[in-house]
Amino acid sequence: MTGATGNVGGSITARLAGTTTVRGLSRRPEALPDGVEAVRGDQFDPDTVARAARGTDAAFLVWPALTADGAREVVEALAAHTPRIVFLSSGAVDDSVEVQENVIGRFHADVERAIAGTGVEWTFLRPHGFATNTLAWRPAILAGDEVRGGFGRTAVTLVHEDDIAAVAVKALLEDGHQGAKYVLTGPELVTRADQVRLIGEVLGRPLRWVETSPEEELAAARRWLPEEVARAFVAGLARSAEQPVPPTRTVEDVTGTPARTFRDWLADHADDFR
Repeated sequence: MTGATGNVGGSITARLAGTTTVRGLSRRPEALPDGVEAVRGDQFDPDTVARAARGTDAAFLVWPALTADGAREVVEALAAHTPRIVFLSSGAVDDSVEVQENVIGRFHADVERAIAGTGVEWTFLRPHGFATNTLAWRPAILAGDEVRGGFGRTAVTLVHEDDIAAVAVKALLEDGHQGAKYVLTGPELVTRADQVRLIGEVLGRPLRWVETSPEEELAAARRWLPEEVARAFVAGLARSAEQPVPPTRTVEDVTGTPARTFRDWLADHADDFR
């Protein structure tokens, strides 16, 4: 497990702990659950990855960077010691084009190609909007009753990180998922403005969405993202306002359990906004 203490990786690790032998690679191994074999290290270091992967039957890979620089070396180190890789990719990857226009799709596609080129068994998980991304509004919610942003009418399918984890566990432990590219979403479209309203309902507070201009949204995105990624993020919001990504049934098809709604996610995470 790389990213074993992250949102998705932590959920996978928790699901696997106690059911099979799990080895977690993390800079914070003290945060791993009991029963997990901890390896302290940096997943961007091929030697550390190789050491962590030795003797494993499958590996989960995240790539928490905004470029694919160094990914091939890490992937090759991983593939040298494990026969199966499940990669947390992105719904931004577009198989219909040879060159990815979206920077987020581009570096995820580069990592996918590196994995496929090793000859190991692989499964790519391609989630769209993460429900955890709404935690970016936490400072504003703690400070008052307004959340400011652009594209309030843009509807997205927010996926629960534990639903991604449930699919990942199937792909890690079972045969029949090799070569799959699973597009993962929540079960419904929810506008950004309604996301804020629903957060307020869970908190028992009347939260309001305050619409800003696309330029202000871009300026806000630049505060936490590199320029090209910020532009891709805002362009995605604009595009989804006119052509929202429809929900998929992939979580249910793979796991047998329907994907959880944003309200379900809020029930699990309400305290994160307090």
